[in-house]
Amino acid sequence: MKSDDPVTVLRGVGPRTAAALARLDVATVADLLLHLPSRYQDRTRFVPLAEARIGDACLVRGEIVKADLAHGGRSSLTATFTDGGGFLTMRLFHFSTHQRDQLRPGLWIRCFGEVRGGPAGREMVHPEYRTSRTEPEPPEPTLTPVYPVTSGLTSPRIRLWIGQALDAGAALGGSVLPDEPIPALDEALRFLHRPPANADESAFDAARERVAKDELLAHILLMQQRQALRARHTAGALPRGRGLGRELRRNLGFSLTAAQRRVVTEVLTDLEREQPMLRLLQGDVGSGKTVVAAFAAIRAAEQGRQTAVMAPTEILAEQHHESFSTWLSPLGIDVALVTGRMTAKERRVRRDALAGGETLVAVGTHALIQSTVEFDDLALAIVDEQHRFGVHQRMALRNKGRLPHQLVMTATPIPRTLTMALYADMDVSVIDELPPGRKPVVTRVMPNARRKDAMGRIAAACRQGRQAYWVCTLIEESEALDSQAAENVAAELTAELRGLRVGLVHGRLSGAERGAVMGRFKEGEVDVLVATTVIEVGVDVPNASLMVIENPERLGLAQLHQLRGRIGRGSAQSHCILLFEPPLSDIARARLAVMRETGDGFVIAEKDLELRGPGDVLGTRQTGQQSFRVADLMRDAPLLPGVIALGARLDDRTKATVLATWGTTVEAGYVEV
Repeated sequence: MKSDDPVTVLRGVGPRTAAALARLDVATVADLLLHLPSRYQDRTRFVPLAEARIGDACLVRGEIVKADLAHGGRSSLTATFTDGGGFLTMRLFHFSTHQRDQLRPGLWIRCFGEVRGGPAGREMVHPEYRTSRTEPEPPEPTLTPVYPVTSGLTSPRIRLWIGQALDAGAALGGSVLPDEPIPALDEALRFLHRPPANADESAFDAARERVAKDELLAHILLMQQRQALRARHTAGALPRGRGLGRELRRNLGFSLTAAQRRVVTEVLTDLEREQPMLRLLQGDVGSGKTVVAAFAAIRAAEQGRQTAVMAPTEILAEQHHESFSTWLSPLGIDVALVTGRMTAKERRVRRDALAGGETLVAVGTHALIQSTVEFDDLALAIVDEQHRFGVHQRMALRNKGRLPHQLVMTATPIPRTLTMALYADMDVSVIDELPPGRKPVVTRVMPNARRKDAMGRIAAACRQGRQAYWVCTLIEESEALDSQAAENVAAELTAELRGLRVGLVHGRLSGAERGAVMGRFKEGEVDVLVATTVIEVGVDVPNASLMVIENPERLGLAQLHQLRGRIGRGSAQSHCILLFEPPLSDIARARLAVMRETGDGFVIAEKDLELRGPGDVLGTRQTGQQSFRVADLMRDAPLLPGVIALGARLDDRTKATVLATWGTTVEAGYVEV
């Protein structure tokens, strides 16, 4: 049996069962071998019935002495058996006619299950069991694995199919890593599926780590291979042009930080090459990523070529359009906004200007990737808050040009562990410095019982000419969640904070309505903005110095950090109040403690990874990024530096062996950025 055979080669796996296995991401024999147990049961010896205690999960055997239907509140089928030293009853509440005929006195039975107290003494309810005419054979000398399952599948069935595959000689190929005092890959997998009864914890750890290390290595090699393939393509170099970048620096009205200057140099150096750039730009909220993107767009415009900037929300797209227009229009570079809110006439005019090459920079939402939007010569694709887009949306933007350079930006700091693993095929730039004059936001944690105190803080700040946000997690009242609804909070604050102007924005408002309220808040015509998390990105109001976040225990650390990043953008000291509803879970308490103690986005990201896992941190479970079968990026973080170093030492033949072993598996889990 070959590892790339479909699971339907196994006895008992038809189309319906294959569909159920697909829900576990199991399509091939290799996938099945990599579907590791979640725990183990000790079924290596028969426990005498006299010693089987209530609460124990154990393997027992005996001869059936009585089988009967028990009636009462709920009918059941019972079979009482003995091993000569004690008695035990098996009880089935759900049973077939075949089972009723099968269980009869004189037959032997072996059962595995939990011993409980029953009406007639000790019993097992719905255990795994098997009957025979003769005394059962001694049990297998290996621990019994218990596998993750889904609807329509059971752990015993999965165990049976994996046993079939192993007995048929199925293997991943046993890639051998040089200078590694660890077992071969297939040896480690066989151990994990059939561990001996006397195996200790360290043996399990070593075997699992062996498989994880191999998987991480295959992924890193695949990323490097993709990077090498990309280097063979050409995107069209963007050399220095008319000096518009220097003119922008003179016109900015502020000085770039050292980190911004470094990253601008990295990006522009990439653009001067013929190989297509694929660079991830990380920068904490307020660090100035947009101006870096503007310098990149200028470089393309100097060559008469186009740039597309895609943002996940209309608010953020409008914010970027305003910034790019302010900086680039005085340089003679036309900047257009493309969103779903355009009228038919606006859509036609902007579409024609893009297709004709008159508009050199297009800023917009996913409307940019509609089939009706065409570019004359797209040289640079910039995606902001990339984890909010699906993979196909990002690729659709790239496909608008002839292999354009790509700059992928995120204000969600990505832990180094994830960067090394998930973005190994990308160059990475980090803006690790905030503009001068920014004061750290002071964060306080309060129970909802002190709600009036929070309102008092808002009233005091607004009397001093400042503005404030009040962030809610729901739009309407919900019986499932006891969060205060944004609409009710707006009414509450209007009544309590007399004389202050209260605005309301949430995701169910039309784009025009939301934009109008946000515009009034930005112009200082609204004192307190009540909002849902639609303000998480793209809102820049330097005069807003206070934020209250209700029910912060319902949000992840990354989202809380993004929300808090809406304040602290001016010269005044800013404050954030996290208004929680007790009691708090341990995880919620840990999150709020991190928010109170630090404003460093990378520290917060590492803690978020620890508490929630990589899929949630990056939104990758919705967007199709890499999903590892065995490796755990939090648990296996210490392995990554060694794996990367090992990959650099391998010769081409060994690399090919590793990729051949894991090829279909890592390819299936990875989708190009």
